[in-house]
Amino acid sequence: MGIFGFFSKEKKESLDQGLQKTNESIFSKLSKAVVGKSKVDEDVLDELEEILITSDVGVDTTIKVIRRIEERVAKDKYLNAAELDTILREEIASLLEENNSQDLLDFDIPAEKKPYVIMVVGVNGVGKTTTIGKLANLFKSAGKNVILGAADTFRAAAVDQLILWGNRVGVPVVSHGMNTDPASVAFDAVKQGVDTGADVVIVDTAGRLHTKVNLMNELSKIKRVMQKFIPDAPHEIMLVLDGSTGQNAFIQAQEFTKATEVTSLAITKLDGTAKGGVVIGISDQFKIPVKYIGVGEKMTDLQIFNRKEFVDSLFKKK
Repeated sequence: MGIFGFFSKEKKESLDQGLQKTNESIFSKLSKAVVGKSKVDEDVLDELEEILITSDVGVDTTIKVIRRIEERVAKDKYLNAAELDTILREEIASLLEENNSQDLLDFDIPAEKKPYVIMVVGVNGVGKTTTIGKLANLFKSAGKNVILGAADTFRAAAVDQLILWGNRVGVPVVSHGMNTDPASVAFDAVKQGVDTGADVVIVDTAGRLHTKVNLMNELSKIKRVMQKFIPDAPHEIMLVLDGSTGQNAFIQAQEFTKATEVTSLAITKLDGTAKGGVVIGISDQFKIPVKYIGVGEKMTDLQIFNRKEFVDSLFKKK
């Protein structure tokens, strides 16, 4: 069982398994760094810096973590090298807390926002449509009425893929087919959400347009048409990133945060990589809360991000 009672044993096991490659990579290197050492010295910190950077935590965030540990060493005068993983957990969990990563309890939405409108952005291939399908399933399992909007009309497979997910999950999908106006799809999805009293409307958008200006204009247009029905829509703009791409995920986050106001992150495919540290770096660099992480293929392997459980799994001793 993890740190919080609501985080079930099954979820924790799935999280541990999903982060296993990163965990093994970090711990094998960390063990070598502290072997024969009785205290945390400059050599150990240099090794730790390299370990974090190669785990895709990112240079700037790594420097922050190292500074914090240096301060702990200076304050406590003597730190046993065997305690390094505990110190590391505490400092990274603290950093995530400062970066607005809140521990959500379940797949819930603000009661006063109905329907709650989520616009999903991200480049093709990151698992955007799959994340939407899994999210729809999890909201439905939590008793919410969900509508999906297939507004990624530039990619042949995207519309069909979302329709398949809608059928699989058992939620309606608003679609006008390929090469149609994405804003009109978003308009009809939000309208249907209002008319039917839906709890959640999730709108997929184009993975990439030819230029950042085109992307910005398209997303702005989609937001404007939503606001004809719900003045403060979308309530959430979720950026989906592929954790296995490491530093490329940073570049994508830069692109999309410039093109639109991203308010939450979903980081996918963490089970297939040793680059799980990217979650820490992106959260720190962009100050955008990580809301969901993908740790496997199953429907339930899209998990609500819990910073303490995440850090526990990342640095767990076998």
